[in-house]
Amino acid sequence: MPADLVSVLSDHACELGEGPSYDPVSDTLYWFDIVNGLLLEKRFGEDRTMTTQLGQMASAQATIDGERQLILTETGLHVRDRTTGGMALHTPVEATNAATRSNDARVHPCGALWFGTMGKQAEAGAGRVYWFFRGELRELYAGVSIPNSIAFSPDGTIAYYADTAVGRIMRVACDARTGLPEGEPKVFAESQSTGSFDGSVVDGDGTLWNARWGEGNLVAYAPDGELVRSVPLPVSQPSCPAFLGKHADRLAVTSAWIGLSDDAHRAEPDAGRTFLVDLPVKGRLEPDVLI
Repeated sequence: MPADLVSVLSDHACELGEGPSYDPVSDTLYWFDIVNGLLLEKRFGEDRTMTTQLGQMASAQATIDGERQLILTETGLHVRDRTTGGMALHTPVEATNAATRSNDARVHPCGALWFGTMGKQAEAGAGRVYWFFRGELRELYAGVSIPNSIAFSPDGTIAYYADTAVGRIMRVACDARTGLPEGEPKVFAESQSTGSFDGSVVDGDGTLWNARWGEGNLVAYAPDGELVRSVPLPVSQPSCPAFLGKHADRLAVTSAWIGLSDDAHRAEPDAGRTFLVDLPVKGRLEPDVLI
């Protein structure tokens, strides 16, 4: 892949960049610096990256409607007014547990939200994966250390998730009407290198695109689990991809500098920045979340 097809989309260096999602109405990419409690916004056609201090760790957002977002934080699900920036707690999640925070999330095609929590020090088994839909919250999987790679097939009949600490992406059948899992999860892909599975997104053909933390690649798996592509990135810790553009035909990838030694950080001047991968893809726009 020609090097000029990967470029810096935003030069704001996040300590732990995560949770990118694109809003086609405003032509804006949103993402987070989790550990610093920052919401970042990049409107296309503008040079600057806007940052908003949320006052707590936050990791993902979903569109409710033209005026509101659902923000996932260490205390739960908050409704945010896009115009004023005001936030109100909608559904508390582990709000009294100061040892955990939110992590990966994705909206199912039906409007349900799957999201994960984890220990702030990545303690073994401290996290969970939840389902939220029309005001109802359910715990799906417990004993997860680092929940990641939450994504869905285009028709909503398959859900994916990973425990990064275990090194496997799981696949489970899903009710397309509710986004609830049906049956037991099965292994979809296993890590074959020193890198780890981080965030994922699934395109219109059912191909799963995953950021390989510690390996510096964006990889793609066919629906049968075959590795079909690997795209090198200029940082070792890419964290999550998202489709962007009015036709969802390109990819953004967040990254992080957390955990790098001083020498490693100097060797990676772009660590923590967010990248544009100008690789034509048949992406999908995120559905609105139904609260």
